[in-house]
Amino acid sequence: MSKQSVRRERSEPSRGFPPISRHDARVLILGSLPGRASLHAREYYAHPRNAFWMIMQEIAGAAGSYASRCRSLQERRIAVWDVLSRSVRPGSLDADIDMKSAVPNDFEGFFAGHRDIRLVVFNGRKAQQMFTRYVQLSQCNGDVTFGLLPSTSPAHASLTPAEKLETWRGIIEPELRRGTEQ
Repeated sequence: MSKQSVRRERSEPSRGFPPISRHDARVLILGSLPGRASLHAREYYAHPRNAFWMIMQEIAGAAGSYASRCRSLQERRIAVWDVLSRSVRPGSLDADIDMKSAVPNDFEGFFAGHRDIRLVVFNGRKAQQMFTRYVQLSQCNGDVTFGLLPSTSPAHASLTPAEKLETWRGIIEPELRRGTEQ
Protein backbone atom coordinates (compact mmCIF):
# COMPACT_ATOMS: atom_id res chain seq x y z
CA MET A 1 0.00 0.00 0.00
CA SER A 2 1.40 3.40 -0.93
CA LYS A 3 1.96 6.16 1.63
CA GLN A 4 -0.77 8.17 -0.09
CA SER A 5 -3.24 5.26 0.26
CA VAL A 6 -2.37 4.89 3.95
CA ARG A 7 -2.86 8.64 4.55
CA ARG A 8 -6.21 8.58 2.71
CA GLU A 9 -7.35 5.52 4.71
CA ARG A 10 -6.51 7.33 7.95
CA SER A 11 -8.42 10.48 7.05
CA GLU A 12 -11.47 9.24 5.14
CA PRO A 13 -14.40 8.09 7.25
CA SER A 14 -15.39 4.44 7.33
CA ARG A 15 -19.08 4.03 6.59
CA GLY A 16 -21.26 1.43 8.22
CA PHE A 17 -23.90 -0.84 6.76
CA PRO A 18 -27.69 -0.78 6.89
CA PRO A 19 -29.16 -2.85 9.70
CA ILE A 20 -29.94 -6.52 9.37
CA SER A 21 -33.52 -6.42 10.57
CA ARG A 22 -37.16 -6.80 9.92
CA HIS A 23 -39.99 -4.77 11.42
CA ASP A 24 -40.88 -7.28 14.16
CA ALA A 25 -37.37 -7.70 15.62
CA ARG A 26 -37.27 -8.13 19.39
CA VAL A 27 -33.50 -8.07 19.97
CA LEU A 28 -31.06 -5.47 18.64
CA ILE A 29 -27.34 -6.25 18.76
CA LEU A 30 -25.17 -3.16 18.41
CA GLY A 31 -21.50 -3.08 17.48
CA SER A 32 -19.38 0.03 17.09
CA LEU A 33 -18.45 0.38 13.39
CA PRO A 34 -17.27 -2.22 10.83
CA GLY A 35 -13.55 -2.99 10.84
CA ARG A 36 -11.36 -3.45 7.77
CA ALA A 37 -12.27 -7.10 7.07
CA SER A 38 -15.99 -6.30 7.28
CA LEU A 39 -15.67 -3.23 5.08
CA HIS A 40 -13.73 -5.19 2.49
CA ALA A 41 -16.25 -8.08 2.50
CA ARG A 42 -19.28 -5.76 2.90
CA GLU A 43 -20.51 -8.03 5.70
CA TYR A 44 -20.97 -7.60 9.42
CA TYR A 45 -18.34 -9.41 11.52
CA ALA A 46 -16.30 -10.71 8.57
CA HIS A 47 -13.00 -11.15 10.43
CA PRO A 48 -12.45 -14.94 10.46
CA ARG A 49 -11.55 -14.99 14.17
CA ASN A 50 -14.49 -12.88 15.31
CA ALA A 51 -16.79 -15.13 17.36
CA PHE A 52 -20.03 -13.36 16.37
CA TRP A 53 -21.20 -15.80 13.69
CA MET A 54 -20.21 -18.84 15.74
CA ILE A 55 -22.32 -17.49 18.59
CA MET A 56 -25.23 -16.67 16.26
CA GLN A 57 -25.05 -20.15 14.77
CA GLU A 58 -25.59 -21.60 18.25
CA ILE A 59 -28.28 -19.12 19.31
CA ALA A 60 -30.14 -18.55 16.04
CA GLY A 61 -29.05 -21.33 13.68
CA ALA A 62 -27.23 -18.74 11.53
CA ALA A 63 -25.13 -20.89 9.18
CA GLY A 64 -24.17 -21.02 5.52
CA SER A 65 -23.73 -18.03 3.26
CA TYR A 66 -23.85 -14.50 4.62
CA ALA A 67 -27.34 -14.05 3.15
CA SER A 68 -28.52 -17.27 4.84
CA ARG A 69 -27.06 -16.21 8.18
CA CYS A 70 -28.79 -12.84 7.92
CA ARG A 71 -32.12 -14.52 7.10
CA SER A 72 -31.72 -16.80 10.13
CA LEU A 73 -31.26 -13.80 12.39
CA GLN A 74 -34.31 -12.08 10.92
CA GLU A 75 -36.43 -15.21 11.32
CA ARG A 76 -35.42 -15.37 15.00
CA ARG A 77 -36.31 -11.65 15.31
CA ILE A 78 -32.72 -10.55 15.91
CA ALA A 79 -31.51 -7.28 14.39
CA VAL A 80 -27.85 -6.26 13.97
CA TRP A 81 -26.52 -2.75 13.49
CA ASP A 82 -23.76 -0.43 14.65
CA VAL A 83 -23.87 2.62 16.86
CA LEU A 84 -21.97 4.71 14.32
CA SER A 85 -22.92 5.33 10.71
CA ARG A 86 -19.44 6.69 9.99
CA SER A 87 -16.19 7.81 11.53
CA VAL A 88 -12.52 7.98 10.71
CA ARG A 89 -11.09 4.62 11.76
CA PRO A 90 -7.57 3.96 10.47
CA GLY A 91 -7.49 0.40 11.80
CA SER A 92 -9.91 -2.25 13.00
CA LEU A 93 -9.67 -1.73 16.74
CA ASP A 94 -12.38 0.23 18.52
CA ALA A 95 -9.57 2.29 20.03
CA ASP A 96 -8.78 3.48 16.47
CA ILE A 97 -12.15 5.23 16.10
CA ASP A 98 -11.73 9.00 15.96
CA MET A 99 -14.49 10.16 18.28
CA LYS A 100 -14.39 13.74 16.89
CA SER A 101 -15.50 12.45 13.48
CA ALA A 102 -18.09 9.98 14.83
CA VAL A 103 -21.65 10.22 13.50
CA PRO A 104 -24.30 7.98 15.08
CA ASN A 105 -26.93 6.05 13.17
CA ASP A 106 -30.56 7.23 13.20
CA PHE A 107 -31.89 5.39 16.23
CA GLU A 108 -35.00 7.55 16.47
CA GLY A 109 -36.02 6.32 13.03
CA PHE A 110 -34.96 2.75 13.76
CA PHE A 111 -37.01 2.44 16.95
CA ALA A 112 -39.98 4.17 15.32
CA GLY A 113 -39.99 1.41 12.69
CA HIS A 114 -39.16 -1.43 15.11
CA ARG A 115 -41.65 -1.09 17.96
CA ASP A 116 -41.23 -4.71 19.13
CA ILE A 117 -37.60 -4.26 20.24
CA ARG A 118 -37.39 -5.32 23.89
CA LEU A 119 -33.67 -5.97 24.31
CA VAL A 120 -30.72 -3.92 23.08
CA VAL A 121 -27.33 -5.49 23.70
CA PHE A 122 -23.94 -3.99 23.05
CA ASN A 123 -21.23 -6.15 21.48
CA GLY A 124 -18.53 -4.78 23.77
CA ARG A 125 -18.03 -1.83 26.06
CA LYS A 126 -16.97 0.64 23.33
CA ALA A 127 -20.33 0.25 21.55
CA GLN A 128 -22.11 0.88 24.84
CA GLN A 129 -19.98 3.96 25.60
CA MET A 130 -20.56 5.43 22.14
CA PHE A 131 -24.31 4.82 22.34
CA THR A 132 -24.44 6.55 25.73
CA ARG A 133 -22.36 9.46 24.42
CA TYR A 134 -24.05 10.05 21.05
CA VAL A 135 -27.60 8.71 21.17
CA GLN A 136 -30.54 10.38 22.89
CA LEU A 137 -33.82 8.58 22.44
CA SER A 138 -37.33 9.91 22.67
CA GLN A 139 -38.90 7.21 20.45
CA CYS A 140 -37.64 4.16 22.35
CA ASN A 141 -40.33 2.01 23.89
CA GLY A 142 -40.19 2.15 27.70
CA ASP A 143 -40.12 -1.65 27.87
CA VAL A 144 -36.63 -1.87 26.35
CA THR A 145 -33.82 -3.40 28.42
CA PHE A 146 -30.19 -2.53 27.65
CA GLY A 147 -27.34 -4.92 28.30
CA LEU A 148 -23.60 -5.25 27.80
CA LEU A 149 -22.12 -8.42 26.31
CA PRO A 150 -18.46 -9.35 25.96
CA SER A 151 -17.03 -8.29 22.63
CA THR A 152 -16.86 -11.03 20.01
CA SER A 153 -13.71 -9.44 18.60
CA PRO A 154 -10.54 -11.52 18.63
CA ALA A 155 -8.88 -8.49 20.31
CA HIS A 156 -11.03 -9.23 23.39
CA ALA A 157 -9.21 -12.40 24.41
CA SER A 158 -9.86 -12.48 28.16
CA LEU A 159 -12.74 -14.90 27.53
CA THR A 160 -12.77 -17.97 25.30
CA PRO A 161 -15.34 -18.16 22.50
CA ALA A 162 -17.20 -20.79 24.57
CA GLU A 163 -17.37 -18.42 27.55
CA LYS A 164 -18.59 -15.61 25.31
CA LEU A 165 -21.25 -17.94 23.88
CA GLU A 166 -22.57 -18.83 27.31
CA THR A 167 -22.81 -15.18 28.32
CA TRP A 168 -24.53 -14.20 25.07
CA ARG A 169 -26.89 -17.18 25.28
CA GLY A 170 -27.86 -16.32 28.86
CA ILE A 171 -28.90 -12.78 27.88
CA ILE A 172 -30.43 -13.24 24.41
CA GLU A 173 -32.21 -16.61 24.57
CA PRO A 174 -34.63 -15.67 27.40
CA GLU A 175 -35.86 -12.72 25.33
CA LEU A 176 -36.27 -14.87 22.25
CA ARG A 177 -38.31 -17.36 24.29
CA ARG A 178 -40.50 -14.56 25.64
CA GLY A 179 -41.10 -13.47 22.05
CA THR A 180 -42.46 -16.90 21.09
CA GLU A 181 -44.72 -17.10 24.14
CA GLN A 182 -46.70 -14.01 23.19
